[in-house]
Amino acid sequence: MKKILIFLMLFVSFVFAKVNLNTATVQELEQIKGIGAKKALEIIKYRKEHNFTKLEDIMKVKGIGKKLFEKIKNDIEIKSQKNNKKKQ
Repeated sequence: MKKILIFLMLFVSFVFAKVNLNTATVQELEQIKGIGAKKALEIIKYRKEHNFTKLEDIMKVKGIGKKLFEKIKNDIEIKSQKNNKKKQ
C-alpha cells in the first residue's frame, strides 16, 4: 500500500510540474496545452538568443500573445540553466 501511495504522489507531482522555459525540450514544451511543435521550436529558437527572465518574456516569441499567455502562465516557470544544473 505504501508503494502505491508513493507512486501516486510522484505521478501527481510530475503531472502538475511546471515547465522551465530555459531548459525544456521540444517534447516537454509540447505538453503545455496550446503549445505544439511549431511554437515549441519558436520558444527554443528565441531562448538561443535571449534568456527568459520573466514569464511575460514568452509573449516575445512568434505566435504567442496575451491570450495564450493567460492560458499557460500557470504551467510555465523561469529558472536559470545554472540553477537547474545545481539541482540535478
